[in-house]
Amino acid sequence: MNWFRSRLVAVFYFLVAAPVALVVLSALPQHAAPQPPATEIILRIDPAQSKVHWTLESTVHTVHGSFAFKRGNLQLDTSTGKTSGEIIADATSGNSGNDGRDRKMHKDVLESGKYAEIIFRPDHVEGKIALQGVFTVQVHGFLVLHGSEHELSVPVQAEFEGDHWTGSAKFTVPFINWGLKNPGNFFLKVNHSVEIDLELKGSLQSPVAP
Repeated sequence: MNWFRSRLVAVFYFLVAAPVALVVLSALPQHAAPQPPATEIILRIDPAQSKVHWTLESTVHTVHGSFAFKRGNLQLDTSTGKTSGEIIADATSGNSGNDGRDRKMHKDVLESGKYAEIIFRPDHVEGKIALQGVFTVQVHGFLVLHGSEHELSVPVQAEFEGDHWTGSAKFTVPFINWGLKNPGNFFLKVNHSVEIDLELKGSLQSPVAP
């Protein structure tokens, strides 16, 4: 009898104490499990504020020109440097300030009526990426020019500030060695490489929710 009574008391206390404990625990501050920091950012290029400048040396004079950007959208993992997306320049917008020279460039060299886009597809970034301030990195990827893809590594100086970013890069493109037609002739010898100077501006989205 005593055993039965003690078991009955134990069950009673359990039935009373368990709900009380649940109420007390639910009132305590709840701490969610820590989430790993998001490391992916998205960089969008503003074509209206970005420009491609180019310089071609020759035996007679130095030619300066430009291309306009069409669009650009990059995804960058700041922890690994892995990059995807593409930056697209409008080959048909090439301009050197001389109509005859530009017609020859578009018809004979770039064939921009057929290959209307110049595309850079980065795959990774080498160097320390700063989420605020100026930093310099090496961007590796592939440049599609005149319908052919070529491996390219570009030094880039960039700055992230709030919801926007800026960048600049200088590099050479050996366009004749890449199979494009030499625009020179017997009297005019041109450099086999063209100097490229990029000015980039756009919006920054960071971080992206996992």
